[in-house]
Amino acid sequence: MSANLPRHPLPPFTPDTAEHKVRLAEDGWNSRDPEKVALAYSPDTRWRNRAEFVTGRDEVVAFLTRKWASELDYRLIKELWASAGNRIAVRYAYEYRNDSGQWFRAYGNENWQFDEQGLMTQRHASINEHPIAESERQFHWPLGRRPDDHPGLSDFGF
Repeated sequence: MSANLPRHPLPPFTPDTAEHKVRLAEDGWNSRDPEKVALAYSPDTRWRNRAEFVTGRDEVVAFLTRKWASELDYRLIKELWASAGNRIAVRYAYEYRNDSGQWFRAYGNENWQFDEQGLMTQRHASINEHPIAESERQFHWPLGRRPDDHPGLSDFGF
């Protein structure tokens, strides 16, 4: 992976720059490219994802590779909840199916902390999910970046 290049926008975040940072994170995760996504995190990043603890970019890549190998047709929407200084809180929902064709919707909250280069040093995620019928899916855009005109999380009442 490449050197630690600044990842704009940089802290301290304003409401607008925090919202932009959240959308960039959503776009990255919707790419489902673990190597690309890992570049948004500091080399020594620390995560808590549910009950799993991840440290460093190599572990981020391994985690995301496993995740997207089992969470098929993954589509995510993130929304800014709050920000102050170098910290951002988000809420999100994502939909995916497993290899048996069962669809799921997951809801979560994340707390992020960034260094002065705009790299995420900490990510604390709490997530709940439940099975849904394919007819209950709400996220139907083509795989990849959510279109700008697609409803956001609050539009669904999630």
